[in-house]
Amino acid sequence: MMKILLITTLIIAISMAFLLVKVLSTKNGRFSSQHIHDSKAMRQRGIHCVMDQDRQMRHPSRFAVKERNNRNGIPE
Repeated sequence: MMKILLITTLIIAISMAFLLVKVLSTKNGRFSSQHIHDSKAMRQRGIHCVMDQDRQMRHPSRFAVKERNNRNGIPE
């Protein structure tokens, strides 16, 4: 049991050391954005985040029937 705890602690300590090296070696100690919409390669491939895809699907021109109803509640 003690051996497993020691190995686990060692693995976590090594991971934290690598993370520290990464933070210290990057400009201003910041990581680049990991969002899809900030990636130039993803935009060139036409890949968008789920929020953009949802917005496109909800665009009124993509519905077969208009969502707005007239005063009687009957679709136009």
